[in-house]
Amino acid sequence: MKRITTLLATTLIAFAAHAQADRAEAEVRKVDKSAGKITLKHGEIKNLDMPPMTMVFEVKDRAWLDKVKAGDKVTFTAAKEGGQYVVTSLQTQP
Repeated sequence: MKRITTLLATTLIAFAAHAQADRAEAEVRKVDKSAGKITLKHGEIKNLDMPPMTMVFEVKDRAWLDKVKAGDKVTFTAAKEGGQYVVTSLQTQP
């Protein structure tokens, strides 16, 4: 039982570290609620092998667009889904 608990704890720590590594920092440049898109000036997105740039993303949850405005600092994750780059999580920074 102790071995299973240790293995589970190690797996959870590795998963959390991986999820954190996939997060990128950005500044919101534009919010387009009607189109469900956000323009971000972002740092490197490692999981997409993407260098820093400014680009438009679709968002997985349009409700996030009500919580941000141009100039806000955010951290986010993104994925390529159906040929489009999509923000899959979004968190504002203080």
